[in-house]
Amino acid sequence: MKIRQSLLDSIAIGASFACMIHCLAVPILLAALPAFAQIADIPESFHLIMLGVAVPTSALALVRGHRIHGAAIPVIFGALGILLLCIGAFWPNNESLETGLTVLGSLALATAHIGNWRRSEQKLYAA
Repeated sequence: MKIRQSLLDSIAIGASFACMIHCLAVPILLAALPAFAQIADIPESFHLIMLGVAVPTSALALVRGHRIHGAAIPVIFGALGILLLCIGAFWPNNESLETGLTVLGSLALATAHIGNWRRSEQKLYAA
């Protein structure tokens, strides 16, 4: 149980940071390198696929962590992060707002998983 919870939170934290880096780096690269923008056409489905991975992984890790430590704060931050990611993914025709919402959602989700991980570790090793 200890290893699985840490692994789930680790994967979710890594995915949150990867999402944030993607959201920050791609617009900068596209703005700095116009030639790259013509070559790399990232389909909109990429964001939906990433969301399809992030939501169930995060939900599972946060719910399992809550069962271990009982703290609501990681679940609340996680739900906020998922909500912001979903709004960002489906926001029509405003790339700046989409990026901002997605970055905030990724940060909230990573914060939730770090808190979940720390509380789970404390609870598991205190027993």
